[in-house]
Amino acid sequence: MRELVEHIAKSIASKPDEVKVTETEEFGRIVFKLEVAPEDKGKIIGREGRVAQALRIILRVAAVKSDTRATLEII
Repeated sequence: MRELVEHIAKSIASKPDEVKVTETEEFGRIVFKLEVAPEDKGKIIGREGRVAQALRIILRVAAVKSDTRATLEII
């Protein structure tokens, strides 16, 4: 799942080298923290948060297939 989020974020960002995804476990769920360059935050979040919401939905679907729970935080 980490690779999925990282691949999508790198394809959106104008500086793909600065994309970092860290993975931690909190309260029985996996939390992915996505860090991008400051000028790419707008692209990752999208207009009215649509891109970020789509990323979260894709992550949730992948987590359900793996029988886990996951969330995405954009830093």
